[in-house]
Amino acid sequence: MKATDLVFTPRGLRFAGRMFPCTIGRGGISARKREGDGATPVGVHRIVGMLYRPDRMARPTDWAIPIRPGDLWSDDSRDEDYNTMVRAPYPFSHEVLRRADPLYNLVILTDWNWPYAVPGRGSAIFVHRWRRPGYPTEGCIGLRPTDLHWIAPRIRFSTRLIVPQ
Repeated sequence: MKATDLVFTPRGLRFAGRMFPCTIGRGGISARKREGDGATPVGVHRIVGMLYRPDRMARPTDWAIPIRPGDLWSDDSRDEDYNTMVRAPYPFSHEVLRRADPLYNLVILTDWNWPYAVPGRGSAIFVHRWRRPGYPTEGCIGLRPTDLHWIAPRIRFSTRLIVPQ
């Protein structure tokens, strides 16, 4: 492990010598992640991108991509675009990225089940803001908004999210 890795621990998410309180999936930590189980998958997950709402915040890094109206994330394992960002209109099951609430104002993307998604293995393990302290996610890592905004400009493509067993 490197200081530039995001490491989940029972005390929170460790990064750059600091500890940040976080939330995980309602299904706990799992080595057998499946679509819809609400679990945060065990493993070493590379950071592969960052999305942000340009109407709500400044670009956090020069490589962050704006979330536009109509941007969605496919979570339908029957679709060939499963576990990728897609555009509306979209006939398969999906998650709206440009939400009315602030949950996805800033999203760090991991390589969980990507780029070659295995149907049913689970989609979209993000690092994003939490709803509130202690409230679980659908499998992602949730952080306090100020902590997420502190971390975002400091990560690189070499940064990994590490979730031990």
